[in-house]
Amino acid sequence: MSEKQPQSLSVLRQRLDKWLFFTRLQKSRSIAQKAIEAGHVRVNDARVTQPSFALKAGDVVVLSLDRRDMTVRVLQPGNRRGPYEEARLLYEDLTPPPVPGEKLNAFEQATRERGSGRPTKKERRDVDRLRPGWQED
Repeated sequence: MSEKQPQSLSVLRQRLDKWLFFTRLQKSRSIAQKAIEAGHVRVNDARVTQPSFALKAGDVVVLSLDRRDMTVRVLQPGNRRGPYEEARLLYEDLTPPPVPGEKLNAFEQATRERGSGRPTKKERRDVDRLRPGWQED
Protein backbone atom coordinates (compact mmCIF):
# COMPACT_ATOMS: atom_id res chain seq x y z
CA MET A 1 0.00 0.00 0.00
CA SER A 2 3.03 2.25 -0.18
CA GLU A 3 2.39 2.88 -3.87
CA LYS A 4 1.13 6.32 -4.81
CA GLN A 5 -2.44 6.44 -6.02
CA PRO A 6 -2.91 8.17 -9.39
CA GLN A 7 -4.38 11.64 -9.03
CA SER A 8 -8.07 11.75 -9.62
CA LEU A 9 -9.53 13.63 -12.57
CA SER A 10 -11.03 16.26 -10.25
CA VAL A 11 -7.53 17.24 -9.06
CA LEU A 12 -6.25 17.74 -12.61
CA ARG A 13 -9.24 19.83 -13.66
CA GLN A 14 -10.91 22.81 -12.02
CA ARG A 15 -14.08 24.82 -12.52
CA LEU A 16 -13.54 27.87 -14.73
CA ASP A 17 -15.18 30.31 -12.29
CA LYS A 18 -13.05 29.07 -9.38
CA TRP A 19 -9.88 29.28 -11.44
CA LEU A 20 -10.60 32.89 -12.52
CA PHE A 21 -11.20 33.79 -8.88
CA PHE A 22 -8.05 32.00 -7.63
CA THR A 23 -5.87 33.68 -10.28
CA ARG A 24 -7.19 37.12 -9.29
CA LEU A 25 -8.40 37.81 -12.84
CA GLN A 26 -11.87 38.40 -11.32
CA LYS A 27 -12.64 39.98 -7.96
CA SER A 28 -15.17 37.39 -6.84
CA ARG A 29 -16.47 34.04 -7.92
CA SER A 30 -19.95 35.43 -8.56
CA ILE A 31 -18.50 38.14 -10.85
CA ALA A 32 -16.57 35.40 -12.66
CA GLN A 33 -19.79 33.40 -13.09
CA LYS A 34 -21.61 36.42 -14.53
CA ALA A 35 -18.76 37.14 -16.97
CA ILE A 36 -18.77 33.52 -18.15
CA GLU A 37 -22.56 33.41 -18.57
CA ALA A 38 -22.46 36.71 -20.50
CA GLY A 39 -20.03 35.17 -22.98
CA HIS A 40 -16.98 37.26 -22.06
CA VAL A 41 -14.76 34.17 -21.66
CA ARG A 42 -13.38 31.88 -24.36
CA VAL A 43 -11.44 28.68 -23.78
CA ASN A 44 -9.35 27.30 -26.65
CA ASP A 45 -11.18 29.61 -29.12
CA ALA A 46 -14.61 28.32 -28.07
CA ARG A 47 -17.10 30.50 -26.20
CA VAL A 48 -17.94 29.03 -22.81
CA THR A 49 -21.18 29.88 -21.00
CA GLN A 50 -21.04 27.33 -18.18
CA PRO A 51 -19.17 28.41 -15.01
CA SER A 52 -18.70 24.70 -14.24
CA PHE A 53 -16.58 24.16 -17.38
CA ALA A 54 -13.57 22.02 -16.37
CA LEU A 55 -10.21 23.65 -17.15
CA LYS A 56 -7.00 21.68 -17.44
CA ALA A 57 -3.35 22.66 -17.74
CA GLY A 58 -2.51 23.88 -21.22
CA ASP A 59 -5.90 25.47 -21.97
CA VAL A 60 -5.82 29.01 -23.38
CA VAL A 61 -8.35 31.39 -21.79
CA VAL A 62 -9.33 34.71 -23.37
CA LEU A 63 -11.07 37.04 -20.92
CA SER A 64 -12.73 40.26 -22.11
CA LEU A 65 -12.23 42.88 -19.41
CA ASP A 66 -13.50 46.47 -19.35
CA ARG A 67 -10.60 48.09 -21.17
CA ARG A 68 -8.70 45.17 -22.71
CA ASP A 69 -8.77 41.50 -23.62
CA MET A 70 -6.49 39.24 -21.65
CA THR A 71 -5.08 35.98 -23.03
CA VAL A 72 -3.60 33.49 -20.56
CA ARG A 73 -2.48 29.86 -20.62
CA VAL A 74 -3.48 27.67 -17.68
CA LEU A 75 -0.40 26.23 -15.98
CA GLN A 76 -2.06 24.53 -13.01
CA PRO A 77 -5.29 24.55 -10.98
CA GLY A 78 -5.44 26.67 -7.85
CA ASN A 79 -6.01 25.61 -4.26
CA ARG A 80 -6.96 28.96 -2.76
CA ARG A 81 -7.11 32.68 -3.47
CA GLY A 82 -3.71 33.68 -2.18
CA PRO A 83 -1.47 36.68 -2.73
CA TYR A 84 -0.70 37.94 -6.23
CA GLU A 85 2.70 36.22 -6.33
CA GLU A 86 1.03 32.86 -5.67
CA ALA A 87 -1.82 33.50 -8.13
CA ARG A 88 0.66 34.51 -10.85
CA LEU A 89 2.10 30.97 -10.81
CA LEU A 90 -1.23 29.53 -12.00
CA TYR A 91 -1.09 31.09 -15.49
CA GLU A 92 1.19 32.44 -18.20
CA ASP A 93 0.20 35.79 -19.67
CA LEU A 94 0.04 35.64 -23.48
CA THR A 95 -1.57 39.06 -23.97
CA PRO A 96 0.26 40.93 -26.73
CA PRO A 97 1.62 44.36 -25.77
CA PRO A 98 -0.30 47.35 -27.14
CA VAL A 99 0.84 48.42 -30.60
CA PRO A 100 2.27 51.96 -30.64
CA GLY A 101 0.30 54.24 -32.91
CA GLU A 102 -2.85 52.18 -32.42
CA LYS A 103 -6.09 54.13 -32.06
CA LEU A 104 -6.65 55.05 -28.43
CA ASN A 105 -9.89 54.20 -26.68
CA ALA A 106 -11.92 56.88 -24.88
CA PHE A 107 -10.31 56.21 -21.49
CA GLU A 108 -6.78 56.47 -22.89
CA GLN A 109 -7.69 59.69 -24.71
CA ALA A 110 -8.97 61.26 -21.49
CA THR A 111 -5.93 60.20 -19.44
CA ARG A 112 -3.06 62.68 -19.37
CA GLU A 113 0.55 61.85 -18.68
CA ARG A 114 1.64 62.69 -15.17
CA GLY A 115 3.50 65.99 -14.98
CA SER A 116 2.32 67.27 -18.36
CA GLY A 117 0.77 70.39 -16.83
CA ARG A 118 -2.71 71.80 -17.10
CA PRO A 119 -4.79 70.90 -20.14
CA THR A 120 -5.23 73.48 -22.84
CA LYS A 121 -8.70 74.75 -23.62
CA LYS A 122 -8.88 72.47 -26.67
CA GLU A 123 -7.80 69.42 -24.65
CA ARG A 124 -10.36 70.19 -21.94
CA ARG A 125 -13.13 70.45 -24.55
CA ASP A 126 -12.05 67.12 -26.05
CA VAL A 127 -12.28 65.49 -22.62
CA ASP A 128 -15.68 67.09 -22.01
CA ARG A 129 -16.98 65.59 -25.27
CA LEU A 130 -16.13 62.11 -23.95
CA ARG A 131 -18.39 62.52 -20.94
CA PRO A 132 -21.99 61.89 -22.01
CA GLY A 133 -24.55 64.24 -20.52
CA TRP A 134 -21.94 66.47 -18.87
CA GLN A 135 -22.38 70.11 -19.69
CA GLU A 136 -20.98 73.31 -18.31
CA ASP A 137 -23.33 75.61 -16.37
